[in-house]
Amino acid sequence: MAAEAPKNKCSDTKCPYHGRLSVRGRHFTGIVISGRMRKTAVIEFERLHFLKKYERYEKRRTKMKVHNPDCINAKEGDLVGVVECRPLSKTKNFVIIRKLGVEKGFKGKMEAREASKIEAKKLESENQEAV
Repeated sequence: MAAEAPKNKCSDTKCPYHGRLSVRGRHFTGIVISGRMRKTAVIEFERLHFLKKYERYEKRRTKMKVHNPDCINAKEGDLVGVVECRPLSKTKNFVIIRKLGVEKGFKGKMEAREASKIEAKKLESENQEAV
């Protein structure tokens, strides 16, 4: 995945543009759902999974931790391109190489997801009280 170097400079050794990190292998496009960790972001993307029994596809979500160099500095809600690299830590094997834009309606989706989690917990606690 060829991408132009960002205009900002950084001194990160794990940056594919300004450091010594080589990239190879798989590449994905995803949405940054968390950027609270230092130099790390959590991205999420949807994929299709085939169900042989029903001869149909279902949507599944995949989350992964990726390295977020200072020169790119992706925030929550950004649409980013990531590419595989050598293992950078126990859970990071990908690095962000470019920002593609901002996801429309990101905050609404996240609020709806949180609300559904709260409702599920309430139903679970009510079921436990009934038993």
